[in-house]
Amino acid sequence: FGESHGVAIGAVIDGLAPGIKIDEEYISLRLEERRSVGDISTKRRESDKPEIISGVFNGYTTGTPLTIIIRNEDVRSRDYTSLLKKPRPSHADYVANEKYHGYQDYRGGGHSSGRITAALVAAGAIIRYALEDKGIYIGTHIKRLYDLCDRDFCDYDKDITALANTAFPVLDTAAKERMIERIKEIGASGDSVGGILETAIIGVPVGIGEPWFDTVEGVLSHALFSVPAIKGVEFGAGFGFRDLLGSEANDPFYINDGKVLTKTNNNGGINGGITNGMPITFRCAVKPTPSIYKEQKTVDLSKMENAVLTVEGRHDPAIIHRARAVVDAVTAIAIADMLTVRYGTDYLSKD
Repeated sequence: FGESHGVAIGAVIDGLAPGIKIDEEYISLRLEERRSVGDISTKRRESDKPEIISGVFNGYTTGTPLTIIIRNEDVRSRDYTSLLKKPRPSHADYVANEKYHGYQDYRGGGHSSGRITAALVAAGAIIRYALEDKGIYIGTHIKRLYDLCDRDFCDYDKDITALANTAFPVLDTAAKERMIERIKEIGASGDSVGGILETAIIGVPVGIGEPWFDTVEGVLSHALFSVPAIKGVEFGAGFGFRDLLGSEANDPFYINDGKVLTKTNNNGGINGGITNGMPITFRCAVKPTPSIYKEQKTVDLSKMENAVLTVEGRHDPAIIHRARAVVDAVTAIAIADMLTVRYGTDYLSKD
C-alpha cells in the first residue's frame, strides 16, 4: 500500500504461521540491494528503514497480520506538476487517470510507481529468511543488459551465495564493468536501458505445485508480473525450445546418492507444473525505464490534442540491477505459498 510521494509505503502479510524468526538486519540487507546508488540509479535517495508495527513479538511472528512500513523522506513533488494532464509514454499515468477518474495521486507515479516495490522487498525478505532456514535459496543475476551478456549459472550453490553479497548482480566480473559503463553512457544521452534477469531457486522439494491453474509456472508468473517493469517470463529453455528436437529438449533421469536427478535442466526444474527437485530456473524481461529525458510525443488530456513532453525530475537510466531484489522477493512469496499449500502454514515456522 501507499504512494510514491505519500507519507509512507508498506505491506500487510496475512497467513504467516506463528514462530517465524524475524531478522531486521536481513531485511535491511535485502532493501540495500534495491536502493539507488551512484550514476546508474535515480538521484532520489531514500533511507528505506523498515518499521514493523504489528504481528511480531520478541523477535518472532505472532500468527496475526504483520504490517511493515517504510517512510518516504526524499520526495520532490514539483517535478510532476506538468504531468497531470500530459501522461508519460509507457507509464501508468493515462490508465490510472481513466481507472480512478482523475482522483489518483499522480506524483511520482503514485501507487503505480516502482517506489512501492520497496515494501514488496521488505515483505519478501521476511519470507525469504524463513525459506533459507529450510534450505531453500534464491538468486538472480543480470543475464543480459541491452547487447551485453553475463555467463550462465554454473555451480548453483556458489553462484547464489555470491549474488547475495554483491550490489550489482552479475556472475562475471568483466561483464559487470561493461554493463555499468553501458548504463552510464545511455543515461548520459538522456535515454534508458532494460534487459533480462535470470533466477535460480535451489532446495525446493519434489512435488510442489498443482496441475492446471496453480502450476509452479503459473503461480510464479502471476507474482512476477506484479513487478511493474516485467513484460515477459520464460522457464528453463523457454522460447529456446523452438530450436530443439525432443531428443535434445528432454531431461534424462539418473540416480545419484539415492536421489533422482536429471542430466540436463531444460525444463527448469518443473514437469507438468510440479517441481522435480532440480533447480527452478526462469528469466524475466525488464523493460527500459519509461521516464527518459528525451522529448517524447504524448497528448494533452485537458485540451484533448497532441502534445510533446520533456520529463523532469530524478529517474533511473536502468532499473534492472535494482529490480533483482524485487524479483527475489516475489519469488520467495510465491514459493512459500505453494509450500504451505502442500505442507500447511506451519511449514515456515521453527521446528
